Amino acid sequence: MKSAKIWVALGLLGMGAASAQADDINGWYAGAGVGQSRSNFNNAGIAAGVGSAATAISSSSNDTAYKLFGGYKFNPNFAIEGGYFDLGKFGLSSATPALNGSLKVNGWNLDALGILPISEKFSFFGRLGLQDAYTRDSFVGTGVTNASPSNSEINYDAGLGIQYDITPAAEVRGEWETYRINDGISGRSNINVYSVSLVFPFGSAPKPAAAPAPAPAAPAPRAVEAPVAAPEKLTLSAGSLFDFDKADVKPEGKKSLDKLATDLQSVNYDAISVTGHTDRIGTDEYNMKLSVRRAESVKKYLVDAHGIAPTKIFTTGKGKTDPVTKPGECKGKKATKKLIECLQPDRRVVVEVSGTKK
Repeated sequence: MKSAKIWVALGLLGMGAASAQADDINGWYAGAGVGQSRSNFNNAGIAAGVGSAATAISSSSNDTAYKLFGGYKFNPNFAIEGGYFDLGKFGLSSATPALNGSLKVNGWNLDALGILPISEKFSFFGRLGLQDAYTRDSFVGTGVTNASPSNSEINYDAGLGIQYDITPAAEVRGEWETYRINDGISGRSNINVYSVSLVFPFGSAPKPAAAPAPAPAAPAPRAVEAPVAAPEKLTLSAGSLFDFDKADVKPEGKKSLDKLATDLQSVNYDAISVTGHTDRIGTDEYNMKLSVRRAESVKKYLVDAHGIAPTKIFTTGKGKTDPVTKPGECKGKKATKKLIECLQPDRRVVVEVSGTKK
């Protein structure tokens, strides 16, 4: 009962962490994997634990393993993942004295994944977490006194793998994992799993923010009206607003937005459009998400710091689809310092205002 309570608490903690970030980046995914498991049980200790005097023991230590999982990718370098695993069925036997037995292992896991992108398609990852493995044993034979032992215990699991993005909607993984389990008789041992998995991101491609509703027809211009006081179109460098590959507004970026908000105080405006852009470094999917997050950060600051009505600010992200630099102007694909500096104009946030001077 205590193990169950701990497991439920860990699950709720992981779900709560994912929910807290759900508004920033939509990175839910699900998947399934199959592979081979290899156990290293203490066969002599197991035989003695069930009451058998068998010593010449043969065993089957390999079986098919599978898993079903789901997770949330917070950013390109971190994810939380949980699911169900079945490590298979392992046997041992002896002719003199007679002994036949099997051990089945399955359970649930909750892991943290650290991810290291190495190209637009490939990435390495490592996992470390907790799992609740349930081991069920069954034995028959001469002298057996403990025929059906079992054990459920929370312990660690860990792993390393490589992932390839086939398409934005499908990924494939190759992975090694190790599970620390209790065999229910002689103690703890490890089961290693070598597997291949398919991963399916869903809802991960951000939808552009809804375009502003058409403004009501403006009344006929009055003689006292003047051109817009604030700039109709303001382009802000992402470098002045955010750190590289980040979406939190920096202090110097806040000063630029404060100036914009001050100018808006003398304007009757209908709508403010905020559009985020990125350079071409990274995947289409990631850059689209980053551009949306940056536009949303600008909106949030204008709303929170200056009380601008959120219904008047409309955000969208264009990722790397609308660069300022010309083709061939910035050579290379690897994110070197020189390439990052050359692509600086592409990383920007464009603010457009329509309205009339008060």
